[in-house]
Amino acid sequence: MIRAGIIGGAGYTGGELIRILVNHPQVELALVQSGSNAGNLLSKVHADLIGDTDIKFVATIPPLTKEYVDVIFFCAGHGEAKKFLLEHEIAPEVKLIDIGNDFRLQADANIKGRNFVYGLPELNRELIKKSDSIANPGCFATAIQLGLLPFAKEGAFLQEDVYTTGITGSTGAGQSLSATTHFSWRANNISPYKTLTHQHNAEIIQSLLQAETGNRVEALDLNFVPWRGDFTRGIFISSTFKCNWGKEKILEVFKSAYPNEPFTKISLEPINLKQVVNTNKCIINIEIVGNKVVVHSAIDNLLKGASGQAVQNMNLIFGLDETLGLKLKAANF
Repeated sequence: MIRAGIIGGAGYTGGELIRILVNHPQVELALVQSGSNAGNLLSKVHADLIGDTDIKFVATIPPLTKEYVDVIFFCAGHGEAKKFLLEHEIAPEVKLIDIGNDFRLQADANIKGRNFVYGLPELNRELIKKSDSIANPGCFATAIQLGLLPFAKEGAFLQEDVYTTGITGSTGAGQSLSATTHFSWRANNISPYKTLTHQHNAEIIQSLLQAETGNRVEALDLNFVPWRGDFTRGIFISSTFKCNWGKEKILEVFKSAYPNEPFTKISLEPINLKQVVNTNKCIINIEIVGNKVVVHSAIDNLLKGASGQAVQNMNLIFGLDETLGLKLKAANF
């Protein structure tokens, strides 16, 4: 059994991770940390866990040795994983998976002798299998990249800009209340935020450049406008770019993408958000109008966009079937 620990288990991603791990056939949950909930049962914070586990939150962390824990997931806020690593000693044999954004960029990937691999299995599966430290991708980044990577590999963006819009549910903002997360504000309402400046832009560009073949003429420009949606979970992306390959080649590239991926699926029919909510899937569809291509992609922001993908990475690291514990049912109605 893999002994797993969670740092920051009281939020949305921590709760989703607990739900997956307590039902994972190869995992024993060794500890769940939360500074504000120490001593409380997990089910007091995540009420749906009643009857599933009698574990309590802890505040202090025991020595993180191989004898105590095999893998640590960081689900605390951005910046907390780096701070934790600087303040604590962790045995080199203990695997680390950060769901935050501390180590996603190559410039930030090295700390205390560890090198964090960017944990998008569809791009870096073989590197993930050999790694001891994983930087889980962002939720918007996952949905956008999976839609665009097949075209980046064929050089579609060497001279063309990409224009992307995406809408996310309220859980994407985290559990702490703010003016834009209250039900009375979100209900029957949408609004844009972080226009062209979203924190996921840099990791998306990094991955698209990694996948590219061909000689780049100028910098890759990603024009991303995110939106707050009036629903709780899920992300729907539409990315638009010019492409003069002709419809036949565009469809060939699209249809041949991800032939053996367990969670990323190509759809020739229009897609909708309910197909992916409560699953670890990404479903992708395209529309072609003249020399314009629109790639639609949809994920659950808390699963494929966070905790589900983190467990997928854990499965890969430990040599398990990567779908283990992740065969989840969509809430289609």
